[in-house]
Amino acid sequence: MDIATEALIAFIKIAVVLLVVSLVVAYLTYLERKIIAHIQMRLGPMRVGWHGLLQPIADGLKLFLKEDIIPAKSDKVVFVLAPIMVLVPAFVVYSVLPFSENFYITQVNIGLFLILAISSLGVFGVVMAGWASNSKYSLLGALRSAAQMLSYEIFLGFALIGPLMLAGSLNMQKIVEAQSEGWFVFSQPLAFIVFFIAALAETNRVPFDLPEAETELVSGFHTEYSGMKFAFFFLAEYANIMVVSTVGITLFFGGWMGIPGIPLPGFVWFVLKLAAMIFVFIWLRATLPRYRYDQLMRVGWKFMFPLVLINIFLTGLIKYLFL
Repeated sequence: MDIATEALIAFIKIAVVLLVVSLVVAYLTYLERKIIAHIQMRLGPMRVGWHGLLQPIADGLKLFLKEDIIPAKSDKVVFVLAPIMVLVPAFVVYSVLPFSENFYITQVNIGLFLILAISSLGVFGVVMAGWASNSKYSLLGALRSAAQMLSYEIFLGFALIGPLMLAGSLNMQKIVEAQSEGWFVFSQPLAFIVFFIAALAETNRVPFDLPEAETELVSGFHTEYSGMKFAFFFLAEYANIMVVSTVGITLFFGGWMGIPGIPLPGFVWFVLKLAAMIFVFIWLRATLPRYRYDQLMRVGWKFMFPLVLINIFLTGLIKYLFL
């Protein structure tokens, strides 16, 4: 296969992934509103299309046509760049995520490290948005988000060390292949619990949605944003939820590998696991109250950090003695 053909195939894969991810992210908002509505014994969106199925399209058109307001005393250049800085890393990460055994954009030996490195850039966009808005609410939301994301990135990264020690590779495909005899969630349950809690905090989801606390900060770091700039923040949040869910099922639930005896294609297993993980994110939003900020930090540094260190020690000890 020549270089031109490889480039064309890669371009087609990128276009398909971006199109599908954008569509799924749009309909995740619909799904979330419907699930929460039913949990709260309401109907949710019903007017636009059958059972509100066209609501995400209507919302997108509304945001696209809405007036784009830039505060008079804001830093205009940074204000405009901030949502792009948040959105781009959220989508770039998909370049190394495996969706099935044979469908991925690219395969690199440091795939997981690349995901963590690129994902961490999103916090710069959040801080830029809070500072450039020239608003106390936005600045407080940005400071909260920076402290929260930097802290919980540590716990999330440490939680992934246990599965990496068992797999012996940072390559996402090889990590899935290492689970052919059993998913890592059964041998690393503590690591998965810490990973999932840290993922909630990384994506600013309930009960860790302090950077966007409506009762305190109006809308947090994106209070002053409207139109498509606001939509970029919205898209980035749901894109990041899909990223951490994909990483979770790849490292702990065997990725595209299914249950023996149930003949389903690998991609179908991947989609089912991804849907289940995202459902839990939505379910928790309708169930749990918000933490106080001191509670957020206390849980992280006093409980989760020691737990992941203990997990790494036990994994290393067991691997040295028995494997």
